[in-house]
Amino acid sequence: MNDWLVTTVLFLPLIGMIPAVFWPRARENQIKWIALIFSLLTFGASLILLFSFDTTTAALQHEHLMEWLSFGNFKISYYVAVDGLSILLVLLTAFIMPLAILFSLYHVKERVRLYYAFMLLLEFAMIGVFVAQDLFLFYVFWEVSLVPMYFIVGIWGSEERIYAAVKFFLYTMAGSILMLLAILWMGNHFGTFNVHEIILKVQAAAASPSNIYGSATVEALLFLGFFAAFAVKVPIWPLHSWLPDAHVQAPTAGSVILAGVLLKLGTYGLVRFCLGLFPQASVTFAPIIGVLAVIGIIYGAWVSYAQTDVKKLVAYSSISHLGFVVLGIFALGAGHATGLSGATLQMVNHGISTGGLFLMVGMLYERRHTKAINAFGGVWKVLPIFSGLALVITLSSMGLPGLNGFVGEFTILLGAFGSTVLGPGFAAAATVGVILAAVYLLYMWNKVFMGEYRAPEAHGHGGHGEPGEVAANPYPPLTWNETLALVVVVIAAIIIGLFPKPFFNYMDKSSGDVAAQLQRYIPAQTVQAAPEQAPANTGGK
Repeated sequence: MNDWLVTTVLFLPLIGMIPAVFWPRARENQIKWIALIFSLLTFGASLILLFSFDTTTAALQHEHLMEWLSFGNFKISYYVAVDGLSILLVLLTAFIMPLAILFSLYHVKERVRLYYAFMLLLEFAMIGVFVAQDLFLFYVFWEVSLVPMYFIVGIWGSEERIYAAVKFFLYTMAGSILMLLAILWMGNHFGTFNVHEIILKVQAAAASPSNIYGSATVEALLFLGFFAAFAVKVPIWPLHSWLPDAHVQAPTAGSVILAGVLLKLGTYGLVRFCLGLFPQASVTFAPIIGVLAVIGIIYGAWVSYAQTDVKKLVAYSSISHLGFVVLGIFALGAGHATGLSGATLQMVNHGISTGGLFLMVGMLYERRHTKAINAFGGVWKVLPIFSGLALVITLSSMGLPGLNGFVGEFTILLGAFGSTVLGPGFAAAATVGVILAAVYLLYMWNKVFMGEYRAPEAHGHGGHGEPGEVAANPYPPLTWNETLALVVVVIAAIIIGLFPKPFFNYMDKSSGDVAAQLQRYIPAQTVQAAPEQAPANTGGK
């Protein structure tokens, strides 16, 4: 309980935030390098955490527990740790943030100190959500993560940034209030906010005919309180309308973090809290949530194809991709361990591929100052290296075999086919989303990168000069930091795509443990007949 490694990973960004706040204004441009250094230190510490992780157990590791607050019989602890469900998400957060800061080096020129302070505070809060093992501590990190993203969108975003920032904040806050009420009830009922202790009590009561929450209705209401917060954050259809606005109006680095990590706070919450704390309610609501996931998969893909704004196209694609993740999480039954492992890996894959797509869109926007798909064309002819890297990232998001996206989606569909609660019908419907993803991503690729190159006029697409005058070099080559960011994303997509087994090793034990606990609550009639039952029936004929 005295392991400081997780705490070190957690607090390094917060330590880096201190210079960002107090650095002299006359030298504020230096703060971007300090922020980059601390984000890289956090990534290095997360690698140490990863390599020291024991993949043979589902237990919490590198635990750090200290009493924090005490109210009568209630004790709130600073309790942080990692297991197979969170270790890769901590690594993803520490991986994405340096890329976002790297892109921002020469594109953020106003309120530089404040910008990097918010970026580091956001990294601190997101890692905190993934490692917190106390419900109260988790809620603190959950709410803190809203604040820096609100200001990043509202200050450094596009024309309608205030509207998008307020909408994002209100949607997520509304869901969070319901979760807070559920947390307060649970703390009073169990006499503790310790997640691990509550889960152990829930597991111990699995064999008892009485519900540990008093009744199935109470458990269902508590489940819905948590689910509301996570469903908005994912977002699950139809609670998604804040996402396209936030993505389109956010600065590029904000979109990268929003898609790469912040949405995963919701999917992680579904696994850690909805499945872990409310197993009976999870089984009850799984078919309904499965339907919503499939609708989101198809709806997100269909609407993506209809977009004329390339950034909004990528934003809607997140709704579709994360629908697969939700499907894997609730593919309960025989295939659940497989689907859950696939869902966890796909959280990482989506962060890499969609984060890379937003980097690509940001680089185009910085050169043309437009996000309209029809404003582009023939980019391959003027930026071949950039186009080649962008092609790999696009194919990764599409789910091409050999790249990371395929591994996660295939495993999720495999788990859904084997699910005794959802079944093959859900998996078959979800595969439509795979086809549609190829349609809208190839459509975008063809419009932006292929065809004849059209030199834009200086007047009308962010350039300067008289109408009809051709803009001078509208597509300057990538800068070193932009190239490095894309190369790192491509390498990560290839490594996971070709060598997925080491990544599955980290989560398999924890996924199997969660699946085994939920299996106890699945009604007998939904479970396939045991092998010994068939001869008995045959003999009676």
